[in-house]
Amino acid sequence: MTEEQKQLILKTCNAGSKDTLMETLEISYVDVGDDYLIAKMPVTPRVHQPDGVLHGGAMVALAESVGSVAAYVFVDYTKFMIRGLEISANHVKSVKDGFVYGKATPIHKGRTTQLWQIRITNEDDELISIIKLTTISLPKK
Repeated sequence: MTEEQKQLILKTCNAGSKDTLMETLEISYVDVGDDYLIAKMPVTPRVHQPDGVLHGGAMVALAESVGSVAAYVFVDYTKFMIRGLEISANHVKSVKDGFVYGKATPIHKGRTTQLWQIRITNEDDELISIIKLTTISLPKK
């Protein structure tokens, strides 16, 4: 993938976030490769739980966002729409500030269903959460 292709994909992914939950959570897509997509999200009081650490639901929203968008990037999005079927998360470390990064990589890319692993890490590349997302590609009507 050329740098020009990467920038076009990232620009398209970020443009699709306007007026969505991704915009509300300030999620931005920052890197893409042949088999991954990375998004980042700021950790501020807007995404804290009451005791001042990042809310697990915000991490799951980041994971489903980057995993679903990755599924679009790696299928023919002119022919298919992507929907999430199942998501499971294990949170292993807390974070209070800075940024978290979600890296989506495929475990299985079938014709109909896909299984994605999303690793949520902090700015020091420490694992915060590990998430699995199952998506389905449905034909556009």
